Amino acid sequence: MLTMFKRLFLVVLPMLAALTMLSPMSHASETNSSQTQASSAEREVVQLAGADYWRQVRDGQSGYTTSQSPEHGVLISTPGQTWYILKEKWMSPAGAVAIFGSIAFVTLMYVVIGPLMLSAPRTGRKIKRWSRLDRALHWSMAFTFLTLAFSGLMLVYGKHFLKPYIPTDLWGFIILLAKQYHNYIGPIFYVLLMAVLIKWWRKSIFKKVDIQWFLKLGGMVGKHKGSHPSAEFSNAGEKALFWLLIVMGSVAAISGLVLDFPIFGQTRRDMELSNLVHMLAALILICGFVFHIYIGLFGMEGALEGMVTGEVDETWAKEHHDLWYNEVMEQEKNGVEQNANVATEKSEGVNKNEQTS
Repeated sequence: MLTMFKRLFLVVLPMLAALTMLSPMSHASETNSSQTQASSAEREVVQLAGADYWRQVRDGQSGYTTSQSPEHGVLISTPGQTWYILKEKWMSPAGAVAIFGSIAFVTLMYVVIGPLMLSAPRTGRKIKRWSRLDRALHWSMAFTFLTLAFSGLMLVYGKHFLKPYIPTDLWGFIILLAKQYHNYIGPIFYVLLMAVLIKWWRKSIFKKVDIQWFLKLGGMVGKHKGSHPSAEFSNAGEKALFWLLIVMGSVAAISGLVLDFPIFGQTRRDMELSNLVHMLAALILICGFVFHIYIGLFGMEGALEGMVTGEVDETWAKEHHDLWYNEVMEQEKNGVEQNANVATEKSEGVNKNEQTS
């Protein structure tokens, strides 16, 4: 029996070796055959339409189709290559550098400079700073912006950082989800942006006092750290961030709407330009809000409390927004005096009534 197996093995082994050697040859033969067929098909198409025809197509010359859409006769958009180069070779790498650079910068600030702490102990006395509507608007905007930023970054950079490492089906699901979310939530961001503008624009008008705030870098770095320059309800940095949000957010939203609804006669150039503008505005916003998030979470003691609870400690208000704090104290003082006057008038009225009776 063992001898029979040995003989069978000696017969099968050469056959397997032969098949193994023939397999690449057959695969190469099939590849060459398919390439030959493809080149034959290309030659046939060129022969049918003519080399001059395809040369004109590549030059962007218009032909005839039954479609009535803009540029319906242009089969190949040659200038689109310029858009592709600007987007993939310039803006995408520059955007990645800017985002990671912003994160690295605030990390370095935290390590080298450290957070801005309160100079005096907390008093425990709370001052109302944000209403429920203010906080709801802020956190709705924050959630919408962050998720749109994440989905947008996935659309731009996901093919480089995620696609090579996950199954194709999963990648297809993720990128489809990101695209649909971005398309449908984008208009909601614009609505929230207009609500933010209407609600807070009066508090964000620049005034003379803001110049000193900028000159002292907000009292956060260098020789000015801890100096707490004067500020109103919103300091100069918050005002700058507000108008950055409004301007760049509007640019991103409007260009996004152009991309969302390509049914109003937009040409390829319109869509390409809108795409580049949308991408640039979004990257500027993301970099700006890296600093906003840093200040709120790590860079300033007590900064997050106000937007979570609606109240801030008296010491925080006095040090970071002294002009607003003085206004609040003046209003409280006037309110107390008015209440005292009303109480006095009521008391005098009661006494007169008693004397009359």
